[in-house]
Amino acid sequence: MTTIPVALGTRSYDVRIEQGLLARAGEVLAPLAGGRRMVIVTDRNVLGHAETLEASLTAAGVDHARIALSPGEATKSWDTLAFVTDRLLELGVERSDHVIALGGGVIGDLTGFACAILKRGCRFVQIPTSLLAQVDSSVGGKTAINSQMGKNLVGAFHQPSLVLVDPSVLDTLPQREVAAGYAEVVKYGLIDDPEFFKWCEAHAERLLAGDPAARAHAIAHSVAAKARIVAEDEEERSGRRALLNLGHTFGHALEAETGFSQALLHGEAVAAGMALAYRYSADRGLCPGEDAKRVAAHLRSVGLPDGLAAAGVAATGATLVGHMLHDKKMEGGTLPFLLTQGIGRSYLDRDVDLADVAAFLDRQYAAA
Repeated sequence: MTTIPVALGTRSYDVRIEQGLLARAGEVLAPLAGGRRMVIVTDRNVLGHAETLEASLTAAGVDHARIALSPGEATKSWDTLAFVTDRLLELGVERSDHVIALGGGVIGDLTGFACAILKRGCRFVQIPTSLLAQVDSSVGGKTAINSQMGKNLVGAFHQPSLVLVDPSVLDTLPQREVAAGYAEVVKYGLIDDPEFFKWCEAHAERLLAGDPAARAHAIAHSVAAKARIVAEDEEERSGRRALLNLGHTFGHALEAETGFSQALLHGEAVAAGMALAYRYSADRGLCPGEDAKRVAAHLRSVGLPDGLAAAGVAATGATLVGHMLHDKKMEGGTLPFLLTQGIGRSYLDRDVDLADVAAFLDRQYAAA
């Protein structure tokens, strides 16, 4: 087992990574249960994993109950939040109890937010079942639901008590989901680790094909990178944690334009967003054009979109910038952008002209 600490003082916790961990999660979770029932919130796409977890809890003598939700981004809604919180209350969940979020980013975000507000805060454990959730969304305590105005606009920082990562569960994922999650892996190289980006270029094919060693390395490296950044800037106050949003400002606009649907998965939107961030940086003379081309080429090589056309988005720059105006990072009427001076040299720019962004996107659309 690889154990990576997330150092946050009294809110510190471990991320434990081990092949086959789900089947013995009960023995790890029993001390947290403290003789109380643990409620599992999951979705209907991962019921097989839920059954494995439940068998493990039973073997460890831990009582449990299950709440199974519909899969997909639409589940991160007010209606589902109300359903989950009401069901947790019906099941008698107390503030000291631990709810288990078993699923991808949608389940982790929704369950974490429900636990943040239930009785003014109860505890929870993340057991992520997608690559994207294992390397990104399960770590760091960002919880949220979507609103009609945009993605993740209603939420709270609420750290889990523990994160259990079993890379073997990725074997059941469709290849498209694995590739989408890989976008969040390569992001860590593009932020501030050019050597890791080189590793990604050399090992992406093995990782996507299911090689256990490649997956274990990518997950552990990504989690350690995120843990360091979160420890430095838990609530995104200094700007350090904002680096984790590379590609997300463009990406969320693409998701909004496609209706937050299966037409464009979150990781696919992030991939296109990162390519656009690099291309826009090169357009402004900040980043070598060859670096922008190299990033786009790598994303294409693993089947990820590298721009508007590849993401299936046909919209004007003004339309996409309109979506960006609802971004939760808006501050004082301005929107900070993650730009780059080259591979592994990302930074936060607070002086980006949105009209310039719109013109850039129009040129991208025309060139597609």
